[in-house]
Amino acid sequence: MRRADTRAALRDLLDGEGPAGRAFGLALSGLIFASALIIAVETVPDLPRWAARGLSLAEIVILAVFTVEYLARLWAAERPLRYALSFWGLVDLLAILPGLLLLAPDWAALRVLRLLRLLRLLKMFRADRSLARLVRALASCRGDLAVFGFLSLCMAYLSAVGIYHFENAAQPEAFASIPHALWWAIATLTTVGYGDVYPVTTGGQIFTACILLVGLGVVAVPAGLVTAALLSEFQSDNENPRGDHG
Repeated sequence: MRRADTRAALRDLLDGEGPAGRAFGLALSGLIFASALIIAVETVPDLPRWAARGLSLAEIVILAVFTVEYLARLWAAERPLRYALSFWGLVDLLAILPGLLLLAPDWAALRVLRLLRLLRLLKMFRADRSLARLVRALASCRGDLAVFGFLSLCMAYLSAVGIYHFENAAQPEAFASIPHALWWAIATLTTVGYGDVYPVTTGGQIFTACILLVGLGVVAVPAGLVTAALLSEFQSDNENPRGDHG
């Protein structure tokens, strides 16, 4: 029984419950920001050797802290495997896995994934209900989003095929193949329009104008689906303030 109480107390501390838990969570958040700063400073050219060594040592210490914390969460969890496969468990693993794989500059960008752990601050600020509302909204429209995502992929492929036939002869390097044209199709359908490749033939320009009109829906429709689902969840919460969603 005493061991169970110890695990429960450790869970409360790790989850930011109570004054001690909030202080612990803020301390970990500070380490996350410090790690992000270290990763950025490490890329500065002509960094003094003592500074580089100090930053590497600090990163190792931070990694050790998060590794111990992850192992503590596994030990304190009522169902360790369920925690390890949960959203928060995967976030915690991503916080340490890239560093454990290899502490090298080439992996520095992956180590910044630990910034995902800042989502735990939502719980300390009692905003976890908002996050849960967003998760429920995405779940409620996941079927519509999946169908629209599939249609968008089909549209991107058809756009790549179309622009390839219009532009290949005029721009054999930029539109060398349909896979090459797929980059243009994605950038155009999402209305990003980097401008690195663009049509120069009259047919290609007319085709692009049509694709741009379709591209507005690629952005607007998913946004509308999620917005409608969120409004439904807000209404449900107002009708059921206790948050009982079955």
